[in-house]
Amino acid sequence: MKKSLLSPTFRLQTAPGEDRERQVCDTCGFINYVNPKIVVGAVVAVDGGVLMCRRAIEPRRGFWTLPAGFMEEGETVEAAALREAYEEAQARLALQGVLAIYSVPHISQVQIMFRASLAEPGFAPGAESLETMIFPLNDLPERDLAFPSVAWALRDYRRFLAGEAGPFSNPA
Repeated sequence: MKKSLLSPTFRLQTAPGEDRERQVCDTCGFINYVNPKIVVGAVVAVDGGVLMCRRAIEPRRGFWTLPAGFMEEGETVEAAALREAYEEAQARLALQGVLAIYSVPHISQVQIMFRASLAEPGFAPGAESLETMIFPLNDLPERDLAFPSVAWALRDYRRFLAGEAGPFSNPA
């Protein structure tokens, strides 16, 4: 069988100097590193509450989340957080610092959440949201949150408001 550089074959193997199996090209030895995805978002403080979005997309369509999403190549984490807030909530933000960094290894994600406020008035559902709403901190849709990390970020935001120093990380 003739090997082609246009369609290399990869197989799992432990390459020299590596500590685990990875996909390695049989033709040239290229190692295809598969790395975690980075998710960025923000807890946006508005009038004593927080801005939340009801998801219009899967997974977890119809559930509430914070404006957040995957970072794109060539972006800083700050630029990605600002872009995601605009895409999901048509909101222009002023970032105020990192709230938390969460490791979610079972889905290969690192999630970075910022504290933020509106840089200019107004918000509305973006293409990925059914609706946007400000929830008072004492009346959050706890049973309808899209992801565990949304609950973690809201909990950590309350901790920040109570005077605890962050950034925070995964719950024990």
